[in-house]
Amino acid sequence: MEFAWRTEDAAFRSELVDYLDTELTGEWLRSDGTGLGSAVYTEFSKTFVGKLAAKGWLTPHWPQEYGGHGQSAWQHFVLGEEMWKRGEPRGPQYMNVNWVGPAIIKYGSEEQKRALLPPIARGEVFWCQGFSEPEAGTDLASLKTRAVRDGDDYVLNGQKIWTSYANAADYCFLLARTGAPASGRDGISVFLLPMDTPGVEVRRIDGLVGEHSFNEVFLTEVRLPHTALLGEENNGWNIVRRTLAYERVGAPRYARAALVLDGLAAWARNQGSLADPGVQEQFGKARTLCEAARVLVYRVIDERAKQKEPSPLAYQARAAMVQAERAVGDLALDIMGSEALVERSLGDAQFRNSLGAGIAAGSYEVQLNLISRLILGMPKD
Repeated sequence: MEFAWRTEDAAFRSELVDYLDTELTGEWLRSDGTGLGSAVYTEFSKTFVGKLAAKGWLTPHWPQEYGGHGQSAWQHFVLGEEMWKRGEPRGPQYMNVNWVGPAIIKYGSEEQKRALLPPIARGEVFWCQGFSEPEAGTDLASLKTRAVRDGDDYVLNGQKIWTSYANAADYCFLLARTGAPASGRDGISVFLLPMDTPGVEVRRIDGLVGEHSFNEVFLTEVRLPHTALLGEENNGWNIVRRTLAYERVGAPRYARAALVLDGLAAWARNQGSLADPGVQEQFGKARTLCEAARVLVYRVIDERAKQKEPSPLAYQARAAMVQAERAVGDLALDIMGSEALVERSLGDAQFRNSLGAGIAAGSYEVQLNLISRLILGMPKD
């Protein structure tokens, strides 16, 4: 296995870092505690991604005919690592370019591609993900949101929950049941829902993670044309299974956790506590988890770069990232004490991030179940 970066990818990282050092100055408030989905964060992200798009750095891995530059999956991941180190200034765009756009490229009609891909590639739109429901959080196969065909339209009724960015999104990548109520994963379809469609209501969920980080989405007699269906009716599970493999490694959280770990080490050194063998051991364990997550994620990116079908390795990588984020968050609390909970402190930001780490992109427990069955070969029951 070759562990070194290709010359062109290393040069791109260097150029990108220099650019971000100049571009992400005092105006960028994410690292100071601004919550996901807040007005300041959203407006900054829209401006910032427009600049990335102008430089060809928003969708470099997309095919050229859809607004990309035909670069490798590795260059796209270099972008992801450097962005997440700095608190992800692309906002929900990381989701758009990582798996929403590629899902439309693979499964969408020509009409959908022409209408929806260029605005993503230009950084002009936000998307959210309408998967989880009050009674179907980790078990998507039991979702109840219903889409009923009515002539050339579908009529949708139901509820989604924990929907990040729904308050700012232009579109929602939505799952709904089109088969019989008991059809399970065989009766699910994907819809590309404009959020300004009549009957769509967004309500914010207050919480610890940040302002407007999570929302509920209510769908009441929402009428969509049949052209809003992505792929074939009742084939949504296959689409989701593929796209979730991309989503699970689309946010390289270990990169941010490792950077926070460096900051915590500097803080501990100034406090005189880093010389303690017990503290050193804690730092060593946290660093090991960050590095393990990085290597496991790279295995998934290697599959993508070689244009292989997504494998169960994505579940393993996702679980490792959760462990890394939680380890650094716990370490912050252990060594900083109450100072780690001071608003906008380094420890506070990491602690908040670690709270959502085990939920986003499928719960940590679900990842472990999938690992046990698909990698270890253990029985389901």
